[in-house]
Amino acid sequence: MMGNSVEVSDHPTRIISLVPSQTELLCDLGLDDEVIGITKFCVHPNEWFRNKKRVGGTKNVNFKIIDELQPDIIIANKEENTREQVEQLAGKYPVWVSDIKNVADALQMIMAMGEITGKVDRATLLADEISIGFGQLKQAGSPRRVAYFIWRDPWMCAGGDTFISDIIERMGWYNVLKNEPRYPQISLEYLADLSVELILLSSEPYPFKAKHIAEISAVLPHAEVQLVDGEMFSWYGSRMKHAITYLSELLIKK
Repeated sequence: MMGNSVEVSDHPTRIISLVPSQTELLCDLGLDDEVIGITKFCVHPNEWFRNKKRVGGTKNVNFKIIDELQPDIIIANKEENTREQVEQLAGKYPVWVSDIKNVADALQMIMAMGEITGKVDRATLLADEISIGFGQLKQAGSPRRVAYFIWRDPWMCAGGDTFISDIIERMGWYNVLKNEPRYPQISLEYLADLSVELILLSSEPYPFKAKHIAEISAVLPHAEVQLVDGEMFSWYGSRMKHAITYLSELLIKK
């Protein structure tokens, strides 16, 4: 998805995943035996999290452990992993890098994972299920002006060219930071100028809690502030099939 050529053997049998959402996808494609290494943030499925070899974090991989595992292919992501580490790994092993900015990209990635791992049929069924589900997602009656927070100190939100923003737009809401790239640092006062109506505090990567609602409401008293499940807005693998129900229920509450 980065425009690079990656040569791998047919049906690799030694796979390392450096991307939590794609680790879960590999499990749902039926690759329990083939996946030999994951990161400490690959929490789904729990059995893999407890038993698979961990190769460090998404941004600080342990090269020694990876060398010991001798993978056929490494699954990485442009946003999750650092360019320097990916390039270093690519000097030794085939590294396939995804670049996900919207649901369409995610569906393309799922199909690519199916082709690479010899699980095309499973990948097709999953991609079709997700595509149909999002196609049937009922949009909000009014386009509420939304800001989606991913970090505190400094405050950071999802900009317009992100998977999160695409999810927000598909719900019929409007991302007030749609014209900002990636994950801009902002001030709460700036959001007031943008007439934000609804603030979503993600459970990851920063673990927002109820106490942060009061902190934000003190500056933005006219905006509704709510905690949301970050996996449902940002995990672009098979978790998407569960996100459809979650997003639908969230819209009903609004």
